Amino acid sequence: MCQLLGMNCNVPTDICFSFAGFQARGGVTDHHRDGWGIAFFEGRGVRVFLDPQPSANSPVAELVRNYPIRSLNVIAHIRKATQGQVRLDNTHPFQRELWGRYWIFAHNGNLLDYAPALTGRFLPVGSTDSEAAFCHILQCLAQRFPDGPPSAVALHETLRELTIEIGQHGEFNYLLSDGEHLFAHCSSRLAFIVREAPFTVAHLADQDMTVDFSRHTTPNDRVAVIATVPLTDNETWQQMTPGSLVAFRHGAPVPLGDTPTIASQPSRATGSR
Repeated sequence: MCQLLGMNCNVPTDICFSFAGFQARGGVTDHHRDGWGIAFFEGRGVRVFLDPQPSANSPVAELVRNYPIRSLNVIAHIRKATQGQVRLDNTHPFQRELWGRYWIFAHNGNLLDYAPALTGRFLPVGSTDSEAAFCHILQCLAQRFPDGPPSAVALHETLRELTIEIGQHGEFNYLLSDGEHLFAHCSSRLAFIVREAPFTVAHLADQDMTVDFSRHTTPNDRVAVIATVPLTDNETWQQMTPGSLVAFRHGAPVPLGDTPTIASQPSRATGSR
């Protein structure tokens, strides 16, 4: 399965530590070698870095790892191709504009016999099921709310309906953000952690790297990190409920519909390692 990584914060924060562990999953600690990408929201703009090469030996990934870009919302993806060739236009995350704001989307899973009817406003550039699903979601949102963005609750409800519809075609873990909220849908596997005061020391599961967050934060900082498989091996991550759609804002889940967790457990880098 592909690997997802998201970050949502209450103050602009860099993702260098988490990305260091995530990068290793693209060819060192895991076999996902079919490209990677990452998107950073900065105000109304978005920086997007894409590379169809494995993240473990990508010079672009090294740039991102060592360049402390600070953002309130970040979405990253490491690809294991199921549909579409390994090439730049099939590399996640994908970016589109709706209601005068950018939207970013990344998907983990495989949608079978999925060919949504698209009117032309949002069309895939590549050949993945993921980009087709993203275009379908935005098309439905534009049709449902032609006068502009709805309330957060209405947006969440509509995304829930669309997610159930699309999820009938297969595994549909995804991260989606408009720069205000970061939506995380767990179809089979997704976990998150909220880091806030008192901050502690974290150790990566995929690399021998440790950081003391208390030395790099203020007491008011709060950061939520979402990943397919927990990135650290000495912190307690929350396993999301399969079927849940959780919205994050200001570094924490917000009560728009779904209960965010079913259990707390120490992270273990299990599964496709």
